[in-house]
Amino acid sequence: MAPRSSRRRASRKESPTQTENAEESDPETCPSCPENPSELSDHDSTQWIQCETCKTWYHWRCAGNDSEIETIDKWFCKDCVAQDSSRTITFRPPARKSARKKTHLDYSDVANGTRSADHWTRVLQGKKVNNHNFKCLKGSDVNKHWLEKDETAMTEPIIILRPDGLGMRMPPKSFTVRDVADTVGLDHPVEVMDVATQSGSPGWTLGKWADYFEQEPSSRERIYNVISLEVSNTKLSEQVSAPQIVEDIGWVEQYWPNTRKGKEGKGSNYPKVQLYCLMGVESAWTDWHIDFAGSSVYYHILRGSKIFYFIRPTPANLAAYEKWSGTELQTTTWLGDLVDEVVRVTLTEGNTMIIPTGWIHAVATPADTLVFGGNFLHSFNVATQLKIRDIEIRTHVPKKFRFPFFTKLCWYVCEQTLRSFKASPPPELSERMLSSMLSLAEFLVSQVRLIEKGSDAAKKEARENVPSDRVKDGPALAREFRWRTKQLLGEDSSDEMPSRRSNGTANGVKRKRGQDTDDEFDRFRNYAPKPWAETLTTTGEESQWRSKAVRPEPEDVLWTKQWADIGADKLEEGGEGGALVSAQTETTIKLRRIEHGIERQRIQRTLERWNWEPQ
Repeated sequence: MAPRSSRRRASRKESPTQTENAEESDPETCPSCPENPSELSDHDSTQWIQCETCKTWYHWRCAGNDSEIETIDKWFCKDCVAQDSSRTITFRPPARKSARKKTHLDYSDVANGTRSADHWTRVLQGKKVNNHNFKCLKGSDVNKHWLEKDETAMTEPIIILRPDGLGMRMPPKSFTVRDVADTVGLDHPVEVMDVATQSGSPGWTLGKWADYFEQEPSSRERIYNVISLEVSNTKLSEQVSAPQIVEDIGWVEQYWPNTRKGKEGKGSNYPKVQLYCLMGVESAWTDWHIDFAGSSVYYHILRGSKIFYFIRPTPANLAAYEKWSGTELQTTTWLGDLVDEVVRVTLTEGNTMIIPTGWIHAVATPADTLVFGGNFLHSFNVATQLKIRDIEIRTHVPKKFRFPFFTKLCWYVCEQTLRSFKASPPPELSERMLSSMLSLAEFLVSQVRLIEKGSDAAKKEARENVPSDRVKDGPALAREFRWRTKQLLGEDSSDEMPSRRSNGTANGVKRKRGQDTDDEFDRFRNYAPKPWAETLTTTGEESQWRSKAVRPEPEDVLWTKQWADIGADKLEEGGEGGALVSAQTETTIKLRRIEHGIERQRIQRTLERWNWEPQ
C-alpha cells in the first residue's frame, strides 16, 4: 500500500536513511552532488549507496564508477579510502548454479534479476498456509460504535464483501487503468516495481504504464507492479474517498489542521497517504512487509482479485521479521518458515478489507487488478505503531519509505487530545484507548528529553518536529498529557513528585548557585492537578491453585514476551505437577468532587507467584 522499500541487500542503496528524528530534513542531495542537483535524472537521484565506514549516503550517479549498483557488495567513499588504503570495493559473486536437486530454496538469482516473476508463487508450493478465520462484517457495522464496544476491533483483518454502508466513494466498475492515466495525467510520473527483483524500474509515466497494462499477459516480457501512486492532490481524488471509519479515527483526518492540507505552498507538506491507486498485472507479487509506522490500511478491489498472506504481529513473529528484513535471510529464507503461522485471504471484485496495525503481509495478483486504498494511523494501538517505527529505524528503512511527518503528527494528536482531557466532563474512554494514549505520551516525553538533554543535532531535529502553530511549550504539554492520562488510568505519575537538583537545569536554563529553585517542583509551570479527597485500599485473601503451565526454559530469551499476556491454557487448573500459583488482589478506590458531581476511580492489582517445585 504505502511506498515500500525492497529490503534486499542491494536495495539498501535506494535512498539514504535519516537519523531517528530527522523526519523533516531534505534527503535529496549527497556530498558529491553537482552544484545544480536538478541535473540529475529521476533515476539518478533515487539510486543511493552507503559507505561501509562513515555510513554516509551518496547518489550512485555522483559517486559510482559506472558499474552496475546491483553488483556491489561493499563500497567505500573516496575520503574513507584515502584514510585507509586497505579499504577496497568488493563485488557480489554470481549466483551459484547446480544441477543437483536440493530442497533448500535459492533466492539469490531473484535478487540478481535472473529468475522469472512466477518464482514467488512457486515458492508457496509445499508451504503450509492456513485458511483465514477473520470476521466478515457488513459495511454498516464498521463504525465507531464497533470500535468502542468490541475490544477485538482493529486487532485482526476484517473483510467486507460489499461496500454498501462503508460510506466510501469509488469510481464505477467500468473504470480502467487507462481512465486512471487520463484523469491523473499521461505524463504523470509513477513508481513501478519489477516483480522479479522487487526493486524499482525507472522512467515510467502513467501513459507508458497504461500501454503496458493493456498488453495481453503473454506479450509482457517482464512483470511489473504499481503499489504507491498517491492521488490525493489530483482530479482522481474527486472520485475516491476512504471509508467513513477512516475519516472518523484517522489521525491525519482528525488532527492535522485543515489549513495545512493545501495543494500548493507550505500547506502541501502534510502526510498524503490516504488515497493510493494500486495497479497490478497477472502474476505480480509484493514480498513480505509491514506498512510504514504500522499504519492500518483500507483496501478495495475495483477490478480483478488479490491473494493476501498474513502473519500475526506477535512479539516472536515481529522479532523474526526484523531479523529477516534487510538481511541475507531475505534472499535465502521464506519468512513463513520462521513464524508460527501464515494465513491466506482471497479478495475479489467489490471486496474491501481493513488491515490493522502491524500485520505482516505479502500479496499475490492472480489477474490484472485495479485497487484503491489508503493508510491511516489511529489511537487504538499506538504501542504497536511505535514498535513498528522502532523496527524501521533499527533496520535502516530509508526515509522515503517511512510515514511522512510522523512525529509532528503525534504532537498534533497530543495537543488536541489533552484539550479534550481538560474539558468538563472529560471524555469517557476505554482502558484500551487510554493505554494507547499513554504510549503516545511516553513517546513524546522521550522527544522532550532529546530537546532538553540531547546533542545539539538531536535537539534541533526534535524541536523542528514540534508544530509551533499549535504547540507553544512542548515539554510542558507532553508531561501534562502523560500525567492526565495516568490519572485517567488510575495510575500514579512520578512526574507529580517534586525533585530538587542542586545547580541543575530546568527547561534548558541553568540556575545560579543559591538561586531559589522552588519553581522546579512545578513541572507544568502554573498547572496544579486536582487532588483526590479520599483513597481507600483493601487487600483480598490469598488464593492458591495448581496450573498445568510449563516452566519457561532458562535459554528461552522470549519468555517475558510470551508470559506478558497469559492465555487460558496457563491459568487452567491441573492435577499433579505444573506450577503452584499464589494470587492476591489489592483494590484501591479514589474519590473526589467535580463541578457537577463526584469522580470515582477503582484500581485493581493482582500479584501472582508461580512456583515450580522440584520433582
